Parts: sequence; C-alpha cells; structure tokens
Amino acid sequence: MELRFEKILIRNAVPSDASQLALWWNDGAVMAHAGFPMGLGISEEEIIASLKTDTDDTRRRLMLLYDARPIGEMSYRMLEGGDAEIGIKICEKAYQGKGLGRVALSLLIRALFQRGCGRIVLDTNLNNKRAQHVYEKLGFEKTAVRLDCWRDQLGRLQSAVDYALTPEKFVDFTA
Repeated sequence: MELRFEKILIRNAVPSDASQLALWWNDGAVMAHAGFPMGLGISEEEIIASLKTDTDDTRRRLMLLYDARPIGEMSYRMLEGGDAEIGIKICEKAYQGKGLGRVALSLLIRALFQRGCGRIVLDTNLNNKRAQHVYEKLGFEKTAVRLDCWRDQLGRLQSAVDYALTPEKFVDFTA
C-alpha cells in the first residue's frame, strides 16, 4: 500500500523500518496510551520477523511519513465479514495536534472502503479525548464503552471506547 496526500506518505512497513519501530514501541511515553507505559520490550529482530507475516488480506503495519520523515505508524487488520480494524500512533511529539492524524486516517479509510470493506472499527482508551474527537470528526460512531475492561502493564484498570464507521458516514479530510 502506498497512499499520498501533500507531504504525507503512508506505506507498508518493511524490515528496514524495524529500528525506528523498535525505538517507538520500546518508549513508554509513546506507548503509555496503548497500555504499555514501560514500552513493549521488543527487539528489531522480532519486529522484522513479525513484519514478514504481513499481507494485504490479513494484517498490515504501515509507516506514516511527513516530508519524507517517519513520524508515526498505522495498521489495519482484516476481520471476518469484510470489516477492518485500524490503528494509528503519531509517535513524534512535534507532529501531534497538527491535524495530520485525521488526514492520514482519511487516506487509509478511503483506501479500505475502496477495497470493499463494509465497516471500519477501532477502539481507544476512554481517557484519550483527543483521539475520540478526531474519530468522531471522521464520522465514527461510538458503539460501546467498556469500563475497567483491561489492565495496563502497571496493573491499573483501563476503560475503552469502541467505534465503527460505514462508508456513508465517512467524512474525508483529503477531499
């Protein structure tokens, strides 16, 4: 997959991205919102092996670049019934809060709907209000709030919000 809009490029993650992904994934500050305040503790070799299992029809990790600089990562996973689950992290703090996430998500969502996905789903931490705001601007609707449904690495209970998006509700920020 290769998606472009102005200075944004989304492309498949490849083995040569493993060192950058390891930096982000092992950084507790980057991973705290995902429940890993101590990072993942994953090696470059493990990331390379995992990336080799990616396919367009099952799961794909993606690199998000701005002006040719890696600033974050995205992913999608195909679900039964033709739905897809997506995720995004803008890992470089200097690029957060600038509207890049909603544009990058628009690119990925449009591509998945063009591939025939009937619905796109995701979840986020209940405390992540900024992400919820972005998802709702894109047309996602809350389908559930799951209170105290999982524990982070430090054993703290966390809650999640589930969202779903259909093609007719999608607001494309690249249009």
